[in-house]
Amino acid sequence: MAIDIATLEERYINSCRKHCVSPNDAILSVLFKAEVKKSCNELCSLEISLDHLKDAEFPPLLDLCMELDASEVEAVDLRNESLHVLNGKYALLLMRAINQKLQVVDLQDLAFGKDFLRHWSCCNDVGPYSASSSGKSHHKTYSNQRNNGRTSSINIGELTDQYSSTEEVLRNMFLLNNVVINDDESRAEDSEDSELDFSSPLQEHGSVERLSNVFSGGNRLRDSLDNFQNQNEAEPLAGPFTKYIGDNSVKYISYHASPICFEKYYREYMIASLPGLRILDNLPIRKIDQETARMTFSEYFEHVPYQRKHKENDISVLQKRELRSSQNHVQSPGKKVSNLYGKSQCFYTRSLSAAKMGSCARPFLNPLSFSGSTLVGESKSFRPRQFEYHPSNSSLMVFGTLDGEIVAVNHENGKIVSYIPSLGAVNSVLGLCWLKKYPSKLIAGSDNGSLKLYDIHHMRSVETGICGGAGSVSFDEFDQLTSVHVNSTDELFLASGYSRDVALYDISSGKRLQVFTNMHREHINVMKFANHSPSVFAAPSFDQDVKMWDLRQKPISPCYSSSSSRGNVMVCFSPDDHYLLVSAVDNEVRQLLAVDGRLHLNFEIASTGSSQNYTRSYYMNGRDYIISGSCDEHVVRICCAQTGRRLRDISLEGRGRSRSSMFVQSLRGDPFREFNMSILAAHMRPRSKSEIIKVNLLASSDYAKEHFDGQQACPTNSMGG
Repeated sequence: MAIDIATLEERYINSCRKHCVSPNDAILSVLFKAEVKKSCNELCSLEISLDHLKDAEFPPLLDLCMELDASEVEAVDLRNESLHVLNGKYALLLMRAINQKLQVVDLQDLAFGKDFLRHWSCCNDVGPYSASSSGKSHHKTYSNQRNNGRTSSINIGELTDQYSSTEEVLRNMFLLNNVVINDDESRAEDSEDSELDFSSPLQEHGSVERLSNVFSGGNRLRDSLDNFQNQNEAEPLAGPFTKYIGDNSVKYISYHASPICFEKYYREYMIASLPGLRILDNLPIRKIDQETARMTFSEYFEHVPYQRKHKENDISVLQKRELRSSQNHVQSPGKKVSNLYGKSQCFYTRSLSAAKMGSCARPFLNPLSFSGSTLVGESKSFRPRQFEYHPSNSSLMVFGTLDGEIVAVNHENGKIVSYIPSLGAVNSVLGLCWLKKYPSKLIAGSDNGSLKLYDIHHMRSVETGICGGAGSVSFDEFDQLTSVHVNSTDELFLASGYSRDVALYDISSGKRLQVFTNMHREHINVMKFANHSPSVFAAPSFDQDVKMWDLRQKPISPCYSSSSSRGNVMVCFSPDDHYLLVSAVDNEVRQLLAVDGRLHLNFEIASTGSSQNYTRSYYMNGRDYIISGSCDEHVVRICCAQTGRRLRDISLEGRGRSRSSMFVQSLRGDPFREFNMSILAAHMRPRSKSEIIKVNLLASSDYAKEHFDGQQACPTNSMGG
């Protein structure tokens, strides 16, 4: 069965991930157009342009072309029209990979001249021959009629007279019988005949194969690439297999390198992190490499938190704090405290956190387990879909499940506090929000539109198994709901979903006050009220805009609007409402000034090229750091909210009880513990399984339990740096 276009696109994106490059938009567009042609019963053809194609983007494209023979694609055109060209050897490999479906080759640059034809001929059993020049042509088209009746052409533009007589080359390279030359120029210029030797150096070693044999397997294409790379050591092949150091290129070829080697700034990070290292990946480390690495590291990474220059141990920080305290006691009246002893208590708290984190090579990851989970005589397992920390109780968390259940749990000891089962049709709980003034109450919304106010004191008790009374208040439904959020005074809440509308509800009366229609051009996934202004809220949308609204202005027009380059998944305010954190599809994370929407920081997280890679980001440690994760990746990234520099990545690869790969579905920073968070992670297989994983960056996996159990909870609303 022929491979369809959708499968080709999926395989191309997967190949890009493997080679750690973003999918080329032009290639994705070509595949989309081919799919449209197929649906319209037209010739399913690809028109691949080499214009502005980077060398690093060549390996995934080559992988795609190698799949075309077994696909439903009927013809392929390969074109180049700009002055910027891909290496001619790359173009040759592409043509060989496309095989019999190659229809048109249109190359418009001198860089594909003599060497390109030589490589082409020597790889296709042309042999030594003489080519005579019969004239100059600025634009010639070479056409041939295949046995199947489809016309193919090769257009090699801007050739000098030494390449004008190429009929024999074309006959041999494609093993064709008929070659017709169509001259697009109205005039022909005569020139003297000249002799050119196109004999192949590969022939002298008996290494030439016929084109039909070369097409027999992908490994031969890889071998050809090796031959091209070794053919001329004086001109190293630039691209994904070449490393540029300073002004020189150092060639390091490895087809089996670890994926981490393709991460941005990988080499600089390793050199800066290991100052004693002398050789990395078979390449020597020079002084200029070390200097460049230090500069790159200081610009994009944090070695220890809070911009501390060096690691410290706990005892050193405590000694400095005690010296400061004793200095204050003996300080003479009116004498100014020196800088050494004038640090604030917040400074030493951060220094202790930095010291602890610096001593933990691997953070402590602990899947949240439940005790007392036998509910009314039935053993129960849960599939969490959404969760929220309690705003004032450091031990309490609530989560909703894919089966419509709501569970309040003590996440410190895993004991379930309250539970309410799903009622009626099966639905998923997607929206949860605690009330602040009424700490036992919360709003929950489900994807079937259900909206309820629950009191956990009236929810089913695990010990008794009975309900304490009227446990919920129902609100008017909101279709296809994805999010709810309560304002700072617990008077109002908003609901949004797969709609361009937003609904406003009054909590005390239980009524829906208003539906704001067409606030955006696309649906609004997650909107948020400000933490301190009860009438102000931000609404992001997949139309790429995020808008700030004020209920006091009867939302007709927004206070301001800011645009992303991709669809916006969610927003959240910093704890002090100074910043607005906007997360768009595929790792586009930006921090705006909440007052007017100006861009404060772009975190520049590498994209994967997937339009389904939904990214979510939240604050941690007050507004000091942000945590960001995406649903197609198993990594949570921690970045400084003041500088954008990367502090650490948390990998979920092989984590969880099943030790299988997991991806990030949602995440939250712990509002009471510095450098603590929880991640809602879903398993790759089976996809229906999910769990909440608690992360403590201040405790290592070796002696984590002692640190985790004895850690004191305290609010972290610090401002920055």
